[in-house]
Amino acid sequence: MWLLTLTGFAEKLLCVFSLRLMSLWKILIHLYSSSGTLLRSAGGKTSSPPREKKERTREESEGAEDASGVSVNPVSVNYHFTRQCNYKCGFCFHTAKTSFVLPLEEAKRGLLMLKEAGMEKINFSGGEPFLHDRGEFLGKLVKFCKKELKLPSVSIVSNGSLIREKWFKDYGEYLDILAISCDSFEEQINALIGRGQGKKNHVDNLWKLRRWCADYRVAFKINSVINRFNMEEDMNEQIQSLNPVRWKVFQCLIIEGENAGEDALREAERFVISDEDFEKFLDRHKGVSCLVPESNKKMKDSYLILDEYMRFLDCTRGRKDPSKSILDVGVEEAIKFSGFDEKMFLKRGGKYVWSKADLKLDW
Repeated sequence: MWLLTLTGFAEKLLCVFSLRLMSLWKILIHLYSSSGTLLRSAGGKTSSPPREKKERTREESEGAEDASGVSVNPVSVNYHFTRQCNYKCGFCFHTAKTSFVLPLEEAKRGLLMLKEAGMEKINFSGGEPFLHDRGEFLGKLVKFCKKELKLPSVSIVSNGSLIREKWFKDYGEYLDILAISCDSFEEQINALIGRGQGKKNHVDNLWKLRRWCADYRVAFKINSVINRFNMEEDMNEQIQSLNPVRWKVFQCLIIEGENAGEDALREAERFVISDEDFEKFLDRHKGVSCLVPESNKKMKDSYLILDEYMRFLDCTRGRKDPSKSILDVGVEEAIKFSGFDEKMFLKRGGKYVWSKADLKLDW
């Protein structure tokens, strides 16, 4: 009996306290509202609560002008999962500034997020993508993207020097396009550029890779950077013989902090050519049907680039400004700070027949 009496007393006491607290809260709200009205009528502003001091990210310092609010669909993404390379190309614009590579499962998680956000094509690049774990890491990502994510297109850009036939046997069926970088068909020019490795012949290796692509049903593509050392070269005969599905021809591009400036690992200024010189090269090869030209203007902002931390890289200011990682903030938020020019992407022919199932090649 005494327990019930005590319980009843406690309930009444709690009720009185609650009523008094509610009254006090109403008084405080009224006072705050009145003071805010007085401040606004006097032309003043209410102060916001203090924020913890921290280093400002790029999104905080520049995001207001960068994030346009326009929704970007990551249809085609270039994932540079490593910066390490066994070549020393003098104009390289994605240099070995770190040795970091995401753990395989984290990389897969990010790729799944991109697929869910609308990605149809993934291109793996570097650095040299076959360098890490002798190509096994790359092979597992390629297989995951094709078999698990069922992406319409999976491609690789490589210098080709580390690719072995066993890799094609293990992973060739999951790869749509292999693009090999070749800037010259003269070995002495390749040596001047830095695209060489000891006694290995870059051009001979190119032909071997072309045969393997045919044997294992992988579409073959060539990328060439036109610069001061190869701009006079005539490549018509060699390209016609190799018969790639696409011959991507780039104008040498300067990126601050990568191949120019104090913190850069390369000095690309000596490789740069004028727009006029680039047009002359294109005119010399206008009879090559698979040629896809990309001037600096077309190239700079028309690629969605993910670095080794899965951060989008914005090149609009002539340097690579990273977003936060998609693994931390999601694709939708990070892509706002990519600087991606979707109109230029479409104008330069960024979307094309990129699945080997649709290419109808005569293997």
